[in-house]
Amino acid sequence: MRFKILDSILGKSELPTAKLDRLFAMSTASITMEANLGLSPDGTAGICFKPIESSKYEAARSEIQELLSYSARETGTKYRVEQDEYRFLWVVLEDPHFDDLVANVHLVSTTMVEHGFGERLLCAVYRFRGKEGPVFWIYSFKGGAYYPFAPAGGQNRDNSLEFRLRSVMEPELPIEKDVEKWYPLWGIPL
Repeated sequence: MRFKILDSILGKSELPTAKLDRLFAMSTASITMEANLGLSPDGTAGICFKPIESSKYEAARSEIQELLSYSARETGTKYRVEQDEYRFLWVVLEDPHFDDLVANVHLVSTTMVEHGFGERLLCAVYRFRGKEGPVFWIYSFKGGAYYPFAPAGGQNRDNSLEFRLRSVMEPELPIEKDVEKWYPLWGIPL
């Protein structure tokens, strides 16, 4: 305890660890979204993380690709790794079976954490389709909570839809309470 106080005085702090157990809440929540909101899984998900140049990181990335290749043979999940315009890396997953997407998001996340890169995980994103267009559910690893993102064309978002989604899904998903942390993710490669 004494060292934690000294670290905070000196400006050193531990980064929050990724909360992986809450990822599975999306499996059951997707059923409620479809029944109560008319949102169905779009068959795509992604994990975004900050890359780092190191041999340890390359080993983790190689293991992730090996695990996804094995998983693809078992589940049929397709995957690709790409870099976005902000130089963040995305593991993009495609599978018509939503539970396989959730399991593979957990697989990639767990592998990153096991290799000591949990603090590099930014978010997991699930894409849904509805009458109003695509809706993304974003899981913040640092906050351990989900929030909706409903793009409405251009750089606009449908805030009323996002708040409606929150009100219906709060009983089933850990929702980020601070709406200031509901960051829009423009250009999601899903």
